[in-house]
Amino acid sequence: MSDADVTEIAAQTMMLAAKVAAPILLTALAVGFLISLFQAATQIQEPTLSFVPKMISVAVVLLITGNWVLSSLVDFTEHLFDQLPRLLDRT
Repeated sequence: MSDADVTEIAAQTMMLAAKVAAPILLTALAVGFLISLFQAATQIQEPTLSFVPKMISVAVVLLITGNWVLSSLVDFTEHLFDQLPRLLDRT
């Protein structure tokens, strides 16, 4: 296995991690921003007011995108296992 192979696998892994985490993180960011705007407008500074809606929205996004996330991870793992013989022959 060459340095280029390791770099390619690492780049693919980081790209997949970003794609898988994006819906969850963007949802938490958007809900947190909206809640902070609401708190600034109403001057209600309750910590649970920001935590509970974020937790619920992240759970909903996980329910919606969970199948896609799991299939993406399984496809990537199968792809890596399919590449193993080719990568090991290069040594």
